[in-house]
Amino acid sequence: MRYGRWRFLAGALIPALVLHVVFVLSPYAQAFYLSLTDWTGVAGEAHFVGADNYRRLAGDSLFVDAVRNNALLLVVVPLVTIAIGLFLASMLHLGGRGGRRAVAGSGAYQIIYFFPQLLSLVVVAVLWGFVYNPNTGLLNGALRALGLGGMAASWLASPSLALPAVMAVLVWSSVGFYVVLFSAAIDGIPVELFEAAVLDGAGGWATFRNVTLPLVRDTVQVAFVYLGIAALDAFAVVQVMTVGPGGPDGATEVIGLSLYRNAFQYGKFGYASAMGVALFFATLTLAVFALRGGRRSTVEVS
Repeated sequence: MRYGRWRFLAGALIPALVLHVVFVLSPYAQAFYLSLTDWTGVAGEAHFVGADNYRRLAGDSLFVDAVRNNALLLVVVPLVTIAIGLFLASMLHLGGRGGRRAVAGSGAYQIIYFFPQLLSLVVVAVLWGFVYNPNTGLLNGALRALGLGGMAASWLASPSLALPAVMAVLVWSSVGFYVVLFSAAIDGIPVELFEAAVLDGAGGWATFRNVTLPLVRDTVQVAFVYLGIAALDAFAVVQVMTVGPGGPDGATEVIGLSLYRNAFQYGKFGYASAMGVALFFATLTLAVFALRGGRRSTVEVS
């Protein structure tokens, strides 16, 4: 019986472990190895160059621009998306005598907010490319119709406007999902806590700051990790929307775009793998710090 149990466990686990090693761990190991070579992606041989690819990254001005832009995306996109998502979710659920009451039609509002999430990022980028068109785009047309023609601009061709324009698209495409996510988290808070806050004379802001926010903090933490990973990528939106792509003077260059260009256009797979490894550790560091930071402030409701 004892040996039968071990055989059953081995039969159940070993195939899954083999698949995980072949299709998950093996590509990572291969990328780490290629980052130490000068492989072109075509030649059969890859010469070992040690850490040369990583040393070149520090002197590559375009890669440095990409790191700077990804850092800005990492700060702005999660914070703005979470702030708007929390605000809209709170407005949909907070109010009334008990301190929490879903407004009429809140389900319909959530569906409307969620709609952009049903579109692929490529479709979203194409649509917003039309919106930002300087001559026939919806944005400049609306500004001119409102008598604000002086504010019309070439949104994706201006070095100072291109990256904010990309950030706005990333926020727009993501915020609906987090409205639904935060709404579900608020629904899970016992209504007695809101009633107690109202009896204590707490206003809307005080209720949000002292009741809602502490009790949805775990959800916000997970949202920050997901949005941070999306901000460290941003390849699809930049590739489709911006000129170059990469924007004027590298204004919208991101690490994923540099990686793609070096691998598939310049045939520098070894160098591109070094960028991928750097991006992997940046993403891993973000996730570890975000998850460890949340452990210190867990709130329990009994």
